[in-house]
Amino acid sequence: MIQVVKIEDAIGYPLAHDITEVRVGEFKGAAFLKGHTITCRDLEILRRLGKDHLYVIKPEQNEIHEDDAARLIANALCGDGVFWDKEPCEGKIVLKAKRDGLLIIDVEALTRFNEIGEVMCATRHTNTVVKQDDQVAATRAIPLLIDSSTLNRAITIANDSKSGVIQVKPMMSARVGVMITGSEVYYGRIEDKFEPIIRQKVTSMGGEVLDVIILPDDDTMIAQAALKLLEKGANLLLTTGGMSVDPDDRTRFALQRAGAKDMVYGTPVLPGSMFMIAYINNIPILGIPACALFAPVTMFDLIYPRVLAGDKITRKEIAATGHGGLCLGCKSCTFPKCSFGK
Repeated sequence: MIQVVKIEDAIGYPLAHDITEVRVGEFKGAAFLKGHTITCRDLEILRRLGKDHLYVIKPEQNEIHEDDAARLIANALCGDGVFWDKEPCEGKIVLKAKRDGLLIIDVEALTRFNEIGEVMCATRHTNTVVKQDDQVAATRAIPLLIDSSTLNRAITIANDSKSGVIQVKPMMSARVGVMITGSEVYYGRIEDKFEPIIRQKVTSMGGEVLDVIILPDDDTMIAQAALKLLEKGANLLLTTGGMSVDPDDRTRFALQRAGAKDMVYGTPVLPGSMFMIAYINNIPILGIPACALFAPVTMFDLIYPRVLAGDKITRKEIAATGHGGLCLGCKSCTFPKCSFGK
């Protein structure tokens, strides 16, 4: 039950909720915290904040205060690799990453949770690379008092999510074998520009390049090189060149000769429409098209973190990347703080 009283009549009573103060361009936060006992000295501040009345709350048996509700729904929303460590502020709890990794959101469960209307959770985009202690979401109950049956419905939705509504999956430390294909490079007709790009992308995600092999457009040599890199201990293969529809581009066919399965070639993303992914004995192979030579971010950059997190990439996952898969080619690239891949 909520009773409204004049601020003068609230003297001596503890606040039932935080009182927010906003100073444009300077500050937004709690002027008074929940539990603060109102004194006569507070009245002028409250008037300045536009408060002539306050809530005096006496919860009934089936009603739960926003702060208690926030704790309960935060616990339900946190999957593996996600935690919260600070008490509610103005009814809100911030969820953080326990570790470096890939943020995964159960978008369907999150939508059903937010459809209830009296609870909310805002998250970062799914498949976002995060660092330990990064904020990944925030949640709260909307009303000051929420009915326990409504709260339990929200908690049930969150708990029914198979892996948790919000989780941070660890990413493996990649030991990468690199194959740079193209007779023009192999025979020295042109200088390779791919190797430094690949090394930078691998090391930026905590991986190492085991070996780099330059190959002509020869099925047998490419297939043998792939198997050799796997024998050396590579847990991921990257190949550049040979991804177009030209008759001399043999990389895809050579990898099939080496035993590649579940190959997906062609994506609804620009740049990166001729990206390829396949697997040899469950070890992923990523084919990087020539656009990566001039575009700082391509389909590779969207898929690589997911591969490191252990996702099995199928045609269905590739097809879903079309929504948000158009890079705008900004003069100053701000990825991932942009719409690409979202």
